[in-house]
Amino acid sequence: MEVESTQSLPQSNNELHRSKRLTKISLVILNFIIMVIGTTGSPLILRLYFLKGGKRIWLSSWLQTGGWPLILIPLFVSYMKSRDKKLPLMSPSLFISCAFIGILTGLDDWLYAYGISYLPVSTSSILISTQLAFTALFAFLLVRQRFTPYSVNAVVLLVIGAAMLGINSSGDKPEGESKEKYYLGFFMTIGAAVLYGLVLPLVELSQMKYEKVQVPVCYTLVLEMQLVMGFFGTAFSTVGMIVNKDFTAIHREARDFELGEARYYIVLVGSAIMYQCFFLGTVGAIFYGSALLAGVIMTVLIPVTEVLAVVFFSEPFSSGKGVALALSLWGFVSYFYGEIKGKKARETVNGTS
Repeated sequence: MEVESTQSLPQSNNELHRSKRLTKISLVILNFIIMVIGTTGSPLILRLYFLKGGKRIWLSSWLQTGGWPLILIPLFVSYMKSRDKKLPLMSPSLFISCAFIGILTGLDDWLYAYGISYLPVSTSSILISTQLAFTALFAFLLVRQRFTPYSVNAVVLLVIGAAMLGINSSGDKPEGESKEKYYLGFFMTIGAAVLYGLVLPLVELSQMKYEKVQVPVCYTLVLEMQLVMGFFGTAFSTVGMIVNKDFTAIHREARDFELGEARYYIVLVGSAIMYQCFFLGTVGAIFYGSALLAGVIMTVLIPVTEVLAVVFFSEPFSSGKGVALALSLWGFVSYFYGEIKGKKARETVNGTS
């Protein structure tokens, strides 16, 4: 009987390991799908709001984090399945860090909403992709991100692509919009890219500090982090909405919306859901990889957003955008080629040691 129990122990461990691995793969796939939906759909629906008569910058900023209560659903399910009696898992120091990051996210949302209100989706998407360069810089400073010639090449290509957009942007200005507003939107979007490039490494740094003093970070904690960041980001935008009297203007704006009042509210709710997918997917990408990986995934989804913007909004796709897009894709391929090559080299070293 004792022999049988000792023989069954390795088998039980293998089954447990296999179960955990399948769960992790499932979460990675689900997280990637959520990020694809949020990253490609959120700028389109927000641009639709402005194209059809929406004008409230603080409201559109609020919508980017206002869907945070949706996180309560998967978080509740995760709590029910958890065997850990210590819930929530978040420590006071991590809570403070997430609250600060949430406020920064609220400011970033305002900059981004201001930018996209004056820019075509195709232009704003490529501009926001420059966050990868800033993510790389802040990741190096904050979390000691290692760089290879391939990752450096990716960052340089993305910066050049954004610079080309700035040089050739005169023909991209939407009809009826002043040049001053166009360039204001241009630089606001760049500002949003800089700030979000700081936010991503800060999230990774918070996770790393938690792991040093607590237990390893799990996906339940990722949900808690997103919940806190979403709440404080929304609180920041709520103050802006109150000062700007956006709450009292919603009914009037809905009545004048080109698609009708009912569709106005559908656009608002849809925007909140899409952006929640984006933020949850991004935090998950940092959890399963790194801040730089999250930035790269966001960048590679730009072509999808570009095509959708041309299809749904009939936006022009100039040669300058084409070159910038090609540089972005080249940078993405360069990054992942370097990652694959580095992984093979590490496996070879580990195999020979």
